Amino acid sequence: MPAAIVNPERVRFSSELSGLNMRPLWERVVRLKPGTAAVPAIWRWQAVRPQLMRAAELISTKEAERRVLHLENPALRGTNCITTTVVAGLQIILPGEIAPTHRHSPNALRFIVEGVGAYTTVDGERVSMRPGDFVTTPGWTWHDHGNVGPDPVVWLDGLDVPLANLFGAYFREVYPQDTQPLSRLEGDPAVRYGSGLLPVDHRPNGHASPLLCYPYERTREALARLARNGEPHPSHGFKLRYVNPANGGHPFPTMAAFMQLLLRGFTGRKYCSTDSAVYNVVEGCGRVEMGDSDFAFGPHDVFVVPSWQPHRISANSECLLFSYSDRPAQEALGFWREQA
Repeated sequence: MPAAIVNPERVRFSSELSGLNMRPLWERVVRLKPGTAAVPAIWRWQAVRPQLMRAAELISTKEAERRVLHLENPALRGTNCITTTVVAGLQIILPGEIAPTHRHSPNALRFIVEGVGAYTTVDGERVSMRPGDFVTTPGWTWHDHGNVGPDPVVWLDGLDVPLANLFGAYFREVYPQDTQPLSRLEGDPAVRYGSGLLPVDHRPNGHASPLLCYPYERTREALARLARNGEPHPSHGFKLRYVNPANGGHPFPTMAAFMQLLLRGFTGRKYCSTDSAVYNVVEGCGRVEMGDSDFAFGPHDVFVVPSWQPHRISANSECLLFSYSDRPAQEALGFWREQA
């Protein structure tokens, strides 16, 4: 407060309250405007990939359990978080390696960046992972990863860890063996839930999607058909969201996932929303303008658009962008807003 209006009695009063673990509302320090402390940032694949290969030389999956390099927001140092609500990391697994089985209360998603031959096993079902696939790991499901192919495989991990920690609800458990027994045929959920049909006796047994894998080929074809038969959204181009086929909602109660197609020469209208979004460039090159930041991007780069950050995306070539955000949690609580 300016010296001219400092009230000694108020200062004394605040000091006395502090001793009682209290604070006056009029001395509030809580943020009273949209947005968070997170800032725009980009991680370029050309710089990140060599570090992943270096990590693979320095530590095994047995030692690390998960060989992941977290993408930490420059304004959130020391938190391992890319935004205040989600984490992002790039995980690498070498041929012949196994990332041991565990489970945790946070939900996790995988977006496959590079390499073939890897798999994840989720509650007894093995799922093969190919570049561009979106793979789900619902909270509190046993999961392990392996690589039976000839080359390293890299994927983007996204988890709602900060939300679990906010509520004090982070639980974790390690499986007695490195791998879990297989109890379901691969692709069984796709047959049961991925054809616009549901088993007549289906009863939801959780909050996340029963589908574990959304293949890239199908997603890309859906976007191509949309582009042939419709007009692009002025801000997003042609954009689809991944859905839980059992209820039409998001794949997780806390995280949404999207894929969008931008045709060459597209320049989006400036847009902002309250959800914080993490993007991975699947194909193509372009630019993203966020406030005072202007980033050129290329294949496999990762960038983050913080909450309520006005941004505009343009495409120098045909682009496909995968993204995920905390939108479902905000929608459930009545907080989510957008503005174009």
